[in-house]
This record gives sequence, structure tokens and C-alpha cells, in this order.
Amino acid sequence: MASLPSCIFCKIIKGEIPSLKLFESDKTYAFLDIGPLSSGHSLIIPKHHGAKLHDMPADQLTEILPVAARIAQAVGCEDYNILQNNGRIAHQVVDHVHFHMIPKPNEAEGLGVGWPVREGEEDKTELARLCERIRSRM
Repeated sequence: MASLPSCIFCKIIKGEIPSLKLFESDKTYAFLDIGPLSSGHSLIIPKHHGAKLHDMPADQLTEILPVAARIAQAVGCEDYNILQNNGRIAHQVVDHVHFHMIPKPNEAEGLGVGWPVREGEEDKTELARLCERIRSRM
């Protein structure tokens, strides 16, 4: 397991900082967020340290979404968000890959999301070129 001594999440995984642990395996650690947006707001993190999603070996991410789903069911929330940010302007605060499971019990609680759709800015030809460019780089 790769870890970074100064990383708060690596310290939580090692038990150097206390957490309200919900789940732990050899690859994954999940705990309640101490600054929740709603009751049951949880963080699901790989034990392998990587700052951004593309820094992570694929085999270290295999449990993340199944664990998030199990926590959502255990919390009993019908509506919820799974959130994962990469980089400061994308609102990532801790430089260790992490996923939020945020229950949305009503309109007022949980994650508020604005989705400013750019209608009409991309024509179908330009979208097809973009699709091909992305596909060729994968």
C-alpha cells in the first residue's frame, strides 16, 4: 500500500487520526465525514495513496463503488449522490482520491448541484471530432 506521511487520509487509514470507521478491507477504508452535508455523509477511500483518479492503479479501485452502494443501503437513503473531485478548481481539498456518498433526504439537505448546460455551443460535427480525438487517446 502506497501512502504519504503528510496525507490526512493516509493518517486516518493508519489509525494515527481517529475516524468513525464504517468499513475496512485490504484495499478500501470508509468512514463518516466529520463535516457532513447530510446525515450519513460518508467518505470511501482507497488505501493506496494517489492524488487524482488517474494516478490510481485500477486494481485499487475495484471495491469503491460496491462499498459506496452498501453504505447507501445501510444508511437507508433512497436518493443520494456519489461525488469524486480531481484538482483544486474541481473542488478537491484533500489530495488523496476519495468518493463521497451524500444522502439527499430532501431538497434542502445533501449536495446542491447546478448543471449549466451549454446548449447549442457544440454542433454534431464538432462533437464527432471530439469523440474521435478522445477515443484515439484511450
